[in-house]
Amino acid sequence: MAISLSSLQSTKTTRPPIAILYGIPGVGKTSLAAEWPDPVYLATPGEEPPADVDMATPGEVESLDQVLDFIGELLTAPHEFKTLIVDSLDGLEPMVWAAACAQNGWQTIEEPGYGKGYVAADEVWREYLRALGALRNAGMAVVQIAHTDITRFESPTSDPYSRYGIKLHKRASALVTEDASLIGFMSFRITLKEKDQGFGKKAVHGEGGGDRQVHLEERPGFIAKNRFGMPPSMPFRKGAGYTELAKFFPSPEGVR
Repeated sequence: MAISLSSLQSTKTTRPPIAILYGIPGVGKTSLAAEWPDPVYLATPGEEPPADVDMATPGEVESLDQVLDFIGELLTAPHEFKTLIVDSLDGLEPMVWAAACAQNGWQTIEEPGYGKGYVAADEVWREYLRALGALRNAGMAVVQIAHTDITRFESPTSDPYSRYGIKLHKRASALVTEDASLIGFMSFRITLKEKDQGFGKKAVHGEGGGDRQVHLEERPGFIAKNRFGMPPSMPFRKGAGYTELAKFFPSPEGVR
């Protein structure tokens, strides 16, 4: 089908985000996710929300098929949910590997050697990401929670340095970060101060209170991004975190 000037339309998105929230333990990732509109919580083994957070949940999932089936039900069955929370991406990864192994007759993801198992897992990850995209197109937001991993970044323009990243195999991390429209790295605010140790020597130490931040633009120390013109970082105050974020992107309306 030919395209023409008469087919021009606005490129401004009307769809809610597919988001990733990751950060150090206890910083409030799940608490912030739970503030999104009308959430339903999908937990991988070992994950659960804080005691003061109450969300609807189908219970702990044990396989990727269960995850995909549940997303399919969100797309087709009547419900009032507007946000799917997946906790966590690194808890989902063994399920992706298991699915790739089942499709190829392997006992472990390492069995084929030379990284071929992780290459095969890429397509399983894409199947999951396509399902999230269908949810987003239907009007639901998606918030994926992840834990951190400190990795060595081999920069082509500077000396190598360490930074926080998402706790996934590097191929999977590349796929999910590319697919997300919002990646927030959550941390406590830290102030570096010098202390005189005498004899002309000084030591640098960090001080911080309970102030928390959501970083939304990449820096050397962490991965972050957004496609909504958001500021580089924003304070997170429990109970008001989503309200501040939502000023910059379309609100989820739910599947209709």
